[in-house]
Amino acid sequence: MLTLGLDTSNYATSLAVFDTDAGEVVCDCKRFLPVRQGQLGLRQSDALFHHTSALPELLRELGSHADLTKIGAVGVSARPRPVEGSYMPCFLAGVSAAAAFAAARGLPLISTTHQQGHLAAALFAADARLLEQEALVFHVSGGTTDLLLYQGMERITPLGTSSDLYAGQAVDRLGVRLGYAFPAGVSVSAQAALCHEAVKPRATVRGMDCSLSGLENQCIKLLEQGKDAPYVCKYCLLCVAETLLRMARAALEQHPGLPVVFAGGVMSSEIVRGYVTARLPGARFVPGKYASDNAIGVSILAAREAAQWTSSASAI
Repeated sequence: MLTLGLDTSNYATSLAVFDTDAGEVVCDCKRFLPVRQGQLGLRQSDALFHHTSALPELLRELGSHADLTKIGAVGVSARPRPVEGSYMPCFLAGVSAAAAFAAARGLPLISTTHQQGHLAAALFAADARLLEQEALVFHVSGGTTDLLLYQGMERITPLGTSSDLYAGQAVDRLGVRLGYAFPAGVSVSAQAALCHEAVKPRATVRGMDCSLSGLENQCIKLLEQGKDAPYVCKYCLLCVAETLLRMARAALEQHPGLPVVFAGGVMSSEIVRGYVTARLPGARFVPGKYASDNAIGVSILAAREAAQWTSSASAI
């Protein structure tokens, strides 16, 4: 059976198809929301409009790579996180499209969250067996800098977060200030790779919580002092990496031996990956398309839920 996943986040419209029999992702497609030069994101009404416009075209593109008539269940991220009060209007576009697709074909509709989709994609890519185990998982993006204790999709316990600015926000604000398009992570990473100077990062971490508000000011100060873009971009990313490293070490003191997996768009940076893996043996990073916003995890969760329903029905 094939399952369809849809995710309409504040950054991208994405769809994916998962093959439950083969245990693999058949195909996926994604389109970033268009943001005007110099802006740091979109109003929710604009994001909703762009998602609604993009979904039919992306669905046709997906259909050229997979037989959508064989879809047996539909999954969708309906809100940002699995906590009370979590809500963003942009997810309504995906919910509407998923509900229409499922209703037209008489298929089960499985509702999940954007964060659970991120976790599922990262755990699956790192080692699918981790979906059935305990793990420490970072979800680091423009809207989160969360350290989570994963004990199954229905048992996700927050351990640490940022008290102010999120890591992705710090990266995007620097990138937009330098004239790059939003989201600016790819451009900031590309510039950072051009810097061959030694850079000493700083971090503000208390226990498993962090503060990143000072990072934006530090980057501005470095630019005003005459440091070039590659140096400041490298500094920004290494500060994020050092922050995550300290949070991970604090978590491992309380939960020794657990695997540590990094998810979220910021984790696509090779600078961050290289810094952390050199200092935290066993850290799990995954390919970029599984780390950044995607519907892959949603399609995987739909497959897992559909399999449970099938098992329950067989047992009756």
